[in-house]
Amino acid sequence: MHVTGTAPTSDPAPPATAGVPAAASPHDTPGRHARRFGLPVATALVMGNIIGGGIFLLPASVAPYGTVGLVAFGVLTVGAVALALVFGRLAERDPRTGGPYVYAREAFGDFAGFLTAWAYWITTWVSNAALAVAAVGYLDVLIPVTGHRWTACLAALTLQWLPALANFAGTRYVGAVQLVSTVLKFVPLLLVAVGGLFFFDPAKLGPFNATGGSAVGAVSAAAALLLFSYLGVESAAVSAGEVRDPRRTVGRATVLGTAGAALVYLLGTLSVFGTVAHDRLVKSTAPFSDAVNAMFGGAWGGWAVALAALVSMTGCLNGWTLLSAQTPYAAARDGLFPAAFARRRRGVPTVGVGVTVVLASLLTVYNYAAGSPKVFDMLVLITTFTATVPYLLATAAQLFHLVSGREPVNRARLVRDAVVASVAAAFSLWLVAGAGYAAVYQGVLFLFAGVVVYAVLAARQRRAAVRP
Repeated sequence: MHVTGTAPTSDPAPPATAGVPAAASPHDTPGRHARRFGLPVATALVMGNIIGGGIFLLPASVAPYGTVGLVAFGVLTVGAVALALVFGRLAERDPRTGGPYVYAREAFGDFAGFLTAWAYWITTWVSNAALAVAAVGYLDVLIPVTGHRWTACLAALTLQWLPALANFAGTRYVGAVQLVSTVLKFVPLLLVAVGGLFFFDPAKLGPFNATGGSAVGAVSAAAALLLFSYLGVESAAVSAGEVRDPRRTVGRATVLGTAGAALVYLLGTLSVFGTVAHDRLVKSTAPFSDAVNAMFGGAWGGWAVALAALVSMTGCLNGWTLLSAQTPYAAARDGLFPAAFARRRRGVPTVGVGVTVVLASLLTVYNYAAGSPKVFDMLVLITTFTATVPYLLATAAQLFHLVSGREPVNRARLVRDAVVASVAAAFSLWLVAGAGYAAVYQGVLFLFAGVVVYAVLAARQRRAAVRP
């Protein structure tokens, strides 16, 4: 990562001083390739980013815990909806691009803002690597690629770079791809989520708690994996600068997208658990394909679902690639990220997209080279920890505004917002505990690397400020 001390030469956006919103960039005004999102596309962005690779692989990932994974999904849904409501309220207060970063920085200052942006950025590109790994499992149903790990690695890299190219083309194309992929994925998902209930066999569920430990511990561990399924709840808030009437649209899109995704998740996971035998589900690399094959026999249904899964994951990668560049862009405009990340073309922070896809590609290659059989699970748990950092700081920002009393609100709304924010904060802390020591250890290393970057950037800013 190259840190420059001057503003970018292309599409300049002057940094703001602490606590002052950044000035608008010339490219904040939509052009031929940059178009602001309305409620349907913003909702599709949330749902498309939430319902991506996670739902298609995670039923098999949590199967070793037993059907207690369904309880974890229910608890997780309550926490996700609480987060959605918090982000909606925060976006009403501050509808700038950047989401959690903007909220944390405005409430707690530059370092909290940087830490939020850094953790969220790590979450996005590690998630992209995890999504690509998950997609390869379904691609293998159509075209055998997992027989050799480097063939699988090449397939994963291809799946990452195609959405990146769509992002380079402009936000106009990002929104189009997101809307189409979200619509297409729902046909097979609803087929399994609703149709699977008619083929449900309780004998295939397996034990309630297969871990041999406490049920509470099993729920926490399963929820840490399942959080990956709900990453994206903040999508509309992060891209608020690209949303029409963000004070009104972001909150509605966030809640609608999260609620719709939660319904599909709960029904889909229940159907997979009840149609695929537990001992087979534990070893599955394409559980939804296995579920459809069990429902209708043969292999054609599994092929159709595998194709839909690839469309879904490609759409999710498309949206996550945009999000991965938005938070660094907002931080760079405030002088808290390398200045190159503030460059935009056709409405897209192109440097952020490029750096993100390169880092995700390097991580993908590293994990395939290591030959770990649990690559997906390892990446998911790292993102669980790093995602809770911006979620917790954004929730803390909401509590800060409520407790400080700086805004006139009626008592009923104040109590409601405080309860929702408290639930979201407790939920975030619980997920950190459930991620496990290994994931927290690796995640902390990523965060501490960011502290070094912040020190360099802060020193350069101070030196520039005192220079005559």
